Amino acid sequence: MTRRQHKRAVRSAFDRAATSYDGAATVQREICHRLADFAAAAPCTGTPHRVLDAGCGTGYGLDLLGALCPGADLLALDFAPGMLTRLAASRPVAAPALLCGDLETLPLADATIDAVWSSLALQWCDPALALGEIARVLRPGGVAWLATLGPATLRELRDAFAAVDDMAHVIRFHPLELWRREAARAGLDVTAAAAQPVYALAPDLRHLLHDIKAIGAHSVGSEPRPALTRAGWRLLESRYE
Repeated sequence: MTRRQHKRAVRSAFDRAATSYDGAATVQREICHRLADFAAAAPCTGTPHRVLDAGCGTGYGLDLLGALCPGADLLALDFAPGMLTRLAASRPVAAPALLCGDLETLPLADATIDAVWSSLALQWCDPALALGEIARVLRPGGVAWLATLGPATLRELRDAFAAVDDMAHVIRFHPLELWRREAARAGLDVTAAAAQPVYALAPDLRHLLHDIKAIGAHSVGSEPRPALTRAGWRLLESRYE
């Protein structure tokens, strides 16, 4: 599977998950609130006029972003058209400007954005490409508030699957040091950064995998994966628990 084909598969997964996303996105909402607290401690210099939510999903972070940047024009960008359709339906009166696009190739002119907010979207991107695009669209003195996932994310699930086969079942999450390095290469100054634990709770493995699929985060790896056999599922459960 080429990179382009893989990106199409990821987009399709998030499209299909648009109607189930909000019901399963507990961790995503928690991280949005943490990012808002982080952003409040590192605000824009001056008054922001155009603010981008890059990877907006169904739009949960927009109200938090609006409170951080009152009066600013909000732009909501997502890779999956289904997510934007869901967002627009939930905000028939006060919908922000909607953009369907890729964080690695933002459909925006250079130096036109005062602040970029991105919560749990960057992990699906090439760090160098995405951060380079964020740096490109930011105006001088602009700020980027970013939240992504680290290498310990779903470690138990990754380890359990490793006992079953050698295929990728969990995406590769990059360490903070890599994000710092790529940000510097993109010309961004990292003025504050933190790694914080967040816990996803599910009664059992089956429910955890259901929740991952419900938010569209199950399309990983470069090749199709065969379905687990009954014996494979039992082994997975035993290793996970």
